[in-house]
Amino acid sequence: MRTAGAQRMEPERGQASVELLGALPAVLLVVLAAWQLILAGQASWLAGNAARVGARADAVGADPEVAARSALPAYLRHGLRVSRRDGAVTVRVRLPIVMREWGSPLRIEAIAGLPRQ
Repeated sequence: MRTAGAQRMEPERGQASVELLGALPAVLLVVLAAWQLILAGQASWLAGNAARVGARADAVGADPEVAARSALPAYLRHGLRVSRRDGAVTVRVRLPIVMREWGSPLRIEAIAGLPRQ
């Protein structure tokens, strides 16, 4: 035998599931945006490190492009551009995107320089 309170709750059965399904795309979008920001920060940090490695190599007379390339992980080497000007080494890498199949038109740039010895 059902009570009057149980009969009133029956039309709302499954409401939490529907609300979860409605909120899931928004949560997924926030997670993907946060992951993209993390990828951009890591690429910026790694490009700065590669620029410093290239500047050190240039300061001792070695090839800065080879040194900068060796300081980067494989997924950032694909669109790598290294240039040298007035004792400073500039490293440009493509911004990685959450979906690797998509090509990124954006580049992250880092500049470092040391006096030549």
